[in-house]
Amino acid sequence: MDEFNKPDEPIDEVEEEEELGFTDKFISVLTEPGILFSKLSNLPVKTMDWFIPVLILIITVIAMQFIIFTNPTLKSVVIDKQMERIEKSLQEAVDKGQMTQAQADEQLERTAEFMEQGGSMQIVFGAIGTFIFVFIFFFIVAGVFLLVAKFALGGTGDYKASMLAYGLPNYIGALNVIVMILASILLGKVLENVSVGSFMGIESEGIFGWFMHKLDPLSIWFYTVVGIAYAKMFKSENTVKYIATILGIWIGFSLIMHFVTKVFPFLKQFGM
Repeated sequence: MDEFNKPDEPIDEVEEEEELGFTDKFISVLTEPGILFSKLSNLPVKTMDWFIPVLILIITVIAMQFIIFTNPTLKSVVIDKQMERIEKSLQEAVDKGQMTQAQADEQLERTAEFMEQGGSMQIVFGAIGTFIFVFIFFFIVAGVFLLVAKFALGGTGDYKASMLAYGLPNYIGALNVIVMILASILLGKVLENVSVGSFMGIESEGIFGWFMHKLDPLSIWFYTVVGIAYAKMFKSENTVKYIATILGIWIGFSLIMHFVTKVFPFLKQFGM
């Protein structure tokens, strides 16, 4: 009977972290990212945890491209805007004596015909380009944020942790695109984002327009969650420092690209 009188064996207070499912992670990244990433920081990083959100983001972007080019109103808005830019560029070439007015008119007409007839090809090439570009952009940004977290902020983590911290919040990025799709359909115009500037129809060319386009609640939410994610994944007690740094990088890079794209307009797609 002595065995019944033995004291209870000590119970390890540190229990293994409960495995979270897909739905749990999706809901938690929206509602309680701090708790979510605190748990994930104690678990091995799973590729699907960052791959699925990024893939969903890509799918929503491709869906938006499809809707734009199959919706007559939205397609017309996009074509008109592109033609306006092309016409301005051709007129500058005429003014500089690089081509005649007749050549400019002919090229403008051919471009308009191509845009009207090339809808399906634009969708296909746009989808392929989006898939490649988003993943390349993701890996580069995850690398940059890794360097910042480790060497500038003194965090402890690796590239896998960085991919998770930057990738999982892309559920918010996908939600952002969905809101853009719905708003574009309802308003009959293609929105660049869901910022105050977009809804008010303010062009982003000047510094005031750039600022108004940064007043984007969903983008601010996304980068705030990214900051929280990096703080937790890189074992920091100072979450505010990480949030401020990530938001600062977003704003700073966007401002630099704002001026660079004035000289090299084709780089506009690389803005954050």
